[in-house]
Amino acid sequence: MLIFVYESICAGALGANVPASLRAEGWAMLSAITDDFRRLPGVEVATLLAHEVGAARDERARFRALAASSDWTLVIAPEFDDHLRSRSQIVLDVGGQLLGSLPAAIEQTGDKWATSSLLASHGVPHPATENLDVNALPRFDPPWVLKPRHGAGSQATFLVRDRADMGGLIDTAVREWPAGEFIVQPCVSGVAASVAVLIGPNKTVPLLPARQYISGDGRFRYEGGSLPLPPLLAQRALRWACQAVARIHGLQGYVGVDLVLGERADGGDDFVIEINPRLTTSYFGLRRLCRQNLAELMLRIVRGDRIDEPTWREGEVEFRPDALDSFSAREIISKR
Repeated sequence: MLIFVYESICAGALGANVPASLRAEGWAMLSAITDDFRRLPGVEVATLLAHEVGAARDERARFRALAASSDWTLVIAPEFDDHLRSRSQIVLDVGGQLLGSLPAAIEQTGDKWATSSLLASHGVPHPATENLDVNALPRFDPPWVLKPRHGAGSQATFLVRDRADMGGLIDTAVREWPAGEFIVQPCVSGVAASVAVLIGPNKTVPLLPARQYISGDGRFRYEGGSLPLPPLLAQRALRWACQAVARIHGLQGYVGVDLVLGERADGGDDFVIEINPRLTTSYFGLRRLCRQNLAELMLRIVRGDRIDEPTWREGEVEFRPDALDSFSAREIISKR
């Protein structure tokens, strides 16, 4: 079986001006998941790296050829600028099979305004969301979170502490994200958390919830995480994450759900923040505690195979978004 693992930054599809944080995270993602697939008997892994291709046209052609000739393709790419959705659609167009979410689900979850409306309509707690109107303040009180309607990696995301700060931060956000739309949400307080969920046609398996470390500089930069969460917080995170993914048709493979868990023990002030229809950084920590190979579980659940619930080692792990915890980018190249 041939599995094509495509990471868009490592393949050079996003160009040379990718932020260093996203570049490091891309290499880490590719190294970890590639290593785990290579451990499976009878599995070969193909990747696409920037040094192997020339012009953007050549990269796209190589992508199409590998997606067509592989048994399965896992696309790792940001949602902004349609990267994740369009590459996933190409896999289907050339007759390939996706190990990740279908294009319609990627489009739905990549639009934070659309996701907000959908979750709210199904009773999943989500912060009130408004499209940014530069001529009017939000209808809810500050502090606010200003962020792109279509974005990833906390880019152009700001904490607006009061009304006086709004105009200047809008100007800064537009300079960082000049072609995009923005939304505004109330800044909700609590424990930042995430739940990764494996989804297939016959089963949905939530994994251990994790705590997220978010920068305190008003930019909401992701700085890593730890797991597992304390049991009571974990129960609430699992409850909301499973409800959220059940509302989006076409999610499959590895899906991440970001949440904020409030102070109320009954979860009455918890919020689902985003759904990420792709591999997320929590994979680094989860693979270290899981007694099974997470890549194998993802493959089996997407194929519709019967799988047992994963089991977990004792202890706590911390992880960083740039943690090449398996082997280095140089070794990826040498194993090609």
